[in-house]
Amino acid sequence: MRFAALSSSLLALFAAAAVTPASAQTPVMRGEPYVSAPWWMRAPVIASTGLVQVDLTANRAYVSASFRAVDRSVAEASRAAADQVRAVSRTLGAYGEDKVRVQTSLTTQPLYDQYRDEDGVLRDNRRADRIERYEAQATVTVFVDDVSLIERIYATLLAARPASLGQVSFSLEPENAWKANLATEAVKDARRRAQTAAQSAGATLGAVKLIDPTGRACQTDVLVGWPSYGGSDDAAYSVSAEDIIVTGSRVGPPPPPPPPPAPPPPPSEAAIDMAQLTLQPPKQRMSDSACVIFELN
Repeated sequence: MRFAALSSSLLALFAAAAVTPASAQTPVMRGEPYVSAPWWMRAPVIASTGLVQVDLTANRAYVSASFRAVDRSVAEASRAAADQVRAVSRTLGAYGEDKVRVQTSLTTQPLYDQYRDEDGVLRDNRRADRIERYEAQATVTVFVDDVSLIERIYATLLAARPASLGQVSFSLEPENAWKANLATEAVKDARRRAQTAAQSAGATLGAVKLIDPTGRACQTDVLVGWPSYGGSDDAAYSVSAEDIIVTGSRVGPPPPPPPPPAPPPPPSEAAIDMAQLTLQPPKQRMSDSACVIFELN
């Protein structure tokens, strides 16, 4: 029985010694100073990163404008603010959804009675029974897919006399063909860089071992270990329903509101022409990288 146990132990040792590095998988533990090299580094190789970039004209834009109205009735204030954006929204929507997309939103807030404290500072009397008026704000946001229309669209908003008009923001939305061409050029650039480095070292390029379009394979540091795996210990702060206290008081019915004013007409062509400004889309940089690993001869 003792000989049989010894034979089993020897067989287990021989089986463990027969495992080649190619089939053994040693897990990488955080904090280890050295880890096994990647499979493509068992022979002399060169890792080359291709970097390419191109400047293209921005092909998207957006701008927003806000219209405000104040009334003793929240319904009337909201209606008056909505009337201001209704006409300009229809004018902009006539360009077509494939060129211009219009989004509108409406918010209201109470305006409280104000008083001065013992230091003379003007403060709001934030009580439900001390609301004097309501302010409604209607915001129209315009997303432009055809930047050749941005000057006309901005002039249309300006002619509508908004309470505030934001700055035009441009962006670049690359087409799929642009991305594919840039990725191809990145691989070509990686080969050019590897060829130059190999010739400078007195070697020649061999077969391709790995192509990584993300470029991360060339960032592996096998001499000091893998980068540490980051984690976030941040937790979202949450409250329960028991922590929320709702207070209020009963108020009397408000007086009947005055009849709403007539909605403003849409901006005229003459007003739009007078408000038109020069808005040129800027250049935006598009870049890509690729990692290509070659054998060295």
